Order: sequence, then structure tokens, then C-alpha cells
Amino acid sequence: MELTLVGQAVGMFAVTNIDDIVILALFFGQAAGHPGGAVRVVAGQYLGFGAILAAAIIGALGAGLLPEAAVPYLGLLPLLLGIRAGWSAWRERHDGDGEEVPSVGGGPSSWAVAAVTAANGGDNIGVYVPVFATAGSGGLAVFAVVFLLLVAVWCAAGRYFATRPVIARSLSRWGHIVLPVVLIGIGLVILIEGGAFGL
Repeated sequence: MELTLVGQAVGMFAVTNIDDIVILALFFGQAAGHPGGAVRVVAGQYLGFGAILAAAIIGALGAGLLPEAAVPYLGLLPLLLGIRAGWSAWRERHDGDGEEVPSVGGGPSSWAVAAVTAANGGDNIGVYVPVFATAGSGGLAVFAVVFLLLVAVWCAAGRYFATRPVIARSLSRWGHIVLPVVLIGIGLVILIEGGAFGL
């Protein structure tokens, strides 16, 4: 029974968070060469996923942290962060003295990673709540522990992809363009699929 529950938790986490590996690789690529950059990415991923997990647990316990109608508006977070990252990349490209723009040069902040993680996974709350609600307190604990362990696996996978020579060169060359595009795309998908603003 316990192994079945662990398997179910692993499968549910993998299916609902597969896109996070790409985003994490982009963040790790952006953090490369900056002291503490990788730690900030991992901390941000845990903060963001912790918020999703807490909201799902509270929802399963009946408190209903976020009204369902508010979830699509979480898409505004990655959208705004993507616009900001794009603007910073444009400024850095057109900076005549060759100095890095601080907001981009230091790599991503933990809060930026957390915001993107929470916004990108906000719709997962709707998947987790009914499963958590029927799992019982013991099952809920298993889901929480497995999910938190898998966040570490996801971070390791994202860092692995970001440090492969071919991928690292691509991220170094194109990451400042790809990251804003991915973030803006995630934001728009969350807004449109959720029907925010009547979209």
C-alpha cells in the first residue's frame, strides 16, 4: 500500500512538473558563474513549490486558500517577470560600456525563481487538492515528503542539463532571449487557459 502511494506521488509530481526542468535549466544557465547563483535557484524552487504544496494541503483540509477564479491570474507573475527579464537583456545588449546590468548580471534571485515556480504550478493545486483530500493524514504526509524530495531531483536535473557543454553554450548564447520568451509564454498560457480577463 505504502509503495503504491509513493509510486502515485512520484507519477503525479512528474506529470504536473515536467515543464519545470526546462525552466530550471534556464535559471541555472543564467546563474552560471555567479557565486551563490545555483543556491538561489534551488532556494527559489523550494520556496515556490512549498507555497504550492501548502496551498494544496490547506485546500485539501477545507480552508480554500485561493478561490478557483483567482488561479488563472497567477499567470501575471511569470508574464511580468518575463517582460522584466526581456527589458534587462535588451538594456544589457545596448549598454555601450560593456558592464552587466545588475538585475541580470547576478543571476536570478530566489524570489524571482519562487514567483515563477508558484505561478507555473498554480494550476497544479487543482490537481493536488482532490487527491490530498482523499489520501488521509498518513497519505498526505507521504505525498508531501515525496514531492519535496523530488524537488531536489528536479533541481539536479535542471542543473545537469544547464551544465552539459552543448546545452550550456546554447544557454549562454541564447538564454537571455529564451528565458523571457518562456516566462512570457507560460504567463500567457496560464492566463488564456484559465480564462483570465475573458481570454
